[in-house]
Amino acid sequence: MPALILASTSRYRAELLSRLRLPFSCVAPAVDETPLPAEPPLQLATRLARAKATAVAATHPGAWVIGSDQVAELDGAPLGKPGTREAARTQLAAMSGRQVLFHTAVCVSDGERHLQAVDLTRVGFRTLHADEIERYVDAEQPLDCAGSFKCEGLGITLFEAIHTQDPTALVGLPLIGLSRLLREAGLALP
Repeated sequence: MPALILASTSRYRAELLSRLRLPFSCVAPAVDETPLPAEPPLQLATRLARAKATAVAATHPGAWVIGSDQVAELDGAPLGKPGTREAARTQLAAMSGRQVLFHTAVCVSDGERHLQAVDLTRVGFRTLHADEIERYVDAEQPLDCAGSFKCEGLGITLFEAIHTQDPTALVGLPLIGLSRLLREAGLALP
């Protein structure tokens, strides 16, 4: 079996990929994640997933590389990782009582072939009060998460509903789509 590499340093994606019980390593992709001017969130997610996979595949011939990216969208605009407590509070306040779209793209590449899938997850946020937002940000420190929450933790308490084809996509790696792509690439899954 060819080597399998996750083009990511995200512990969330690594934890998800480990569910497939395939041996893999992680390599940080050297990719500029800056959105292009007027780039729609879906195109940004798919472009970055492919860029991450191909960047790592270029330095690891013979390996299959998994790149993934997630972009949250509110009112047609992308929401990135907040990075600061203030930005996290601002994002959560903006999403309060609203529906937010999460585009999670995955690309499997050997440098020549590029197999891609995208999941669209719709998250309905309940009305959030400032003190709830403050307590949540203090408790989970979701500064490295698109949309400022961790759905696998306390972030689930911020929602009214989640609509998705793949429940793992919201965490950052759509395993249903990825499994299909890995089979398409010829890798045997347990």
